[in-house]
Amino acid sequence: MWPDRMALTGPFGELRREMDRLLDSFGVTGAPWRQPQFPALNVWDNGEAVFVEAELPGVARDDFEVYAVGNELTIKGRRRAQANEKKVAYQRQERTLGEFVRMLTLPCDVDADKVEAVLKDGVLTVQLPKAAAARPKRITVKTA
Repeated sequence: MWPDRMALTGPFGELRREMDRLLDSFGVTGAPWRQPQFPALNVWDNGEAVFVEAELPGVARDDFEVYAVGNELTIKGRRRAQANEKKVAYQRQERTLGEFVRMLTLPCDVDADKVEAVLKDGVLTVQLPKAAAARPKRITVKTA
């Protein structure tokens, strides 16, 4: 994710602020560095597996799919409007609706046949066991 526009200093910060000003003048609000990606992710590794948590509030289980191939994880789906939201005039709408795709390159290959995914309270947790070749192996050191 890009840092806040005021955090950048020097020539790159100046360029960034000038680009933001230019885009604002044309009414462009969808610049990729201005919007957080959906779903937000946390990724960690415990040595045996890589874990990915994805925030999916308001997304039903049947509205998304998870794929693992080699060292890539893909979460794709659709966030739908609630039934009571279809005929309203929004004053402000910050939660986006529609299709989403989040692709993540993992630090190693995973065993796709052993991947497990659980959705609980709007948080998807995916456990991706590392492929045998990617797991750390203890090497016995012999003395001469």
